[in-house]
Amino acid sequence: MVHEDDNEVVTADQASTTSDSFKAVRDWVIVLVVALVVALGIRTYVFQQFYISGPSMETTLYQPNRVLVNKLSYRLHDVNRGDVVVFDRVTSNGESIQHDDLIKRVIGLAGEKISISKCVVYVNKVALKEPYLDSRDTEQENLNDRCNQPEMAEVLVPQKQVFVLGDNRPQSMDSRMFGPVDEDRIVGRAFVVLWPMSRWRWL
Repeated sequence: MVHEDDNEVVTADQASTTSDSFKAVRDWVIVLVVALVVALGIRTYVFQQFYISGPSMETTLYQPNRVLVNKLSYRLHDVNRGDVVVFDRVTSNGESIQHDDLIKRVIGLAGEKISISKCVVYVNKVALKEPYLDSRDTEQENLNDRCNQPEMAEVLVPQKQVFVLGDNRPQSMDSRMFGPVDEDRIVGRAFVVLWPMSRWRWL
């Protein structure tokens, strides 16, 4: 009888251990699923990492820097001059539509008049101070080397659009070429350089 009772106790302990193991596995699966859903939700609606491809924002950003973009910024406040933004530029060759994520700096806001004279940007006929431009460009004697497009006739930025330029004016395709950008095409505001760690800084 004692021997049989002992067997029954061992069997009960084994069943309890199996149940506890199952619960532990189930709990971890739930935690991982919730973490994955939260991570995907954050990436989709709050923050997203982008890597820099090309020289158009040098010397502020270099290839292959990685930046973190706040996708909620412009749901909470308006776009501001000087913001570095990622936006979706849509192009078509008549047969297919292509989407490209570009990163540029906001120069002109809706309702403002933007012009360029001798590489100097004017907003409503007032010269814009641009401390983020590198001296390697601003000190170039040849205007074409300095900004690639020394002159631009005055452009009125339409409502719900912004005028954007790359910090590397000689090597940037921006609103000088394709015009103002719809605000609803803006993915978000780049606010920090994540990588490499040696270049970590706020934008």
